[in-house]
Amino acid sequence: MLKYFNYDIVFQEIPSEITLAVNLSLCPNRCKGCHSPWLWTDKGEILDKNAVDNLISLYDDEITCFAIMGGDNSPKEVNDLCKYIKEIYPTIKVAWYSGKDEIAKEIEIQNFDYIKIGAYKEEFGSLKSRTTNQRLYKINSNSELEDITQKFWR
Repeated sequence: MLKYFNYDIVFQEIPSEITLAVNLSLCPNRCKGCHSPWLWTDKGEILDKNAVDNLISLYDDEITCFAIMGGDNSPKEVNDLCKYIKEIYPTIKVAWYSGKDEIAKEIEIQNFDYIKIGAYKEEFGSLKSRTTNQRLYKINSNSELEDITQKFWR
């Protein structure tokens, strides 16, 4: 089950996008130094198609991207929701932030425009750090992963 704790419109998670970032709870990763440890717990509302429709209806004139932040406890559900968003809202891009080091086997790449993978490791830093272990990929029209992590570096 996917549950969202909160959401916000953000400008830094996906380069060149105005993103509705939806923070999921029930995170199984428990990264040392996590900036959101409250997301480890079972809190929030169920994130399903109805919840997605409601969230998008609040901001559909303002956003260019819908990002699911978390969901490693149920990647199949993440995949299915992202497929739904791409089908029903073709002008909104879809992103997923996973804390796993590899893309889950349940994920069908064509259902996404962006995927971030990688556990947060303090010693390597976040996506802004040139030494980060995390990667943000843009999915191209051939369903290939293009590493765009360097767009975060200054």
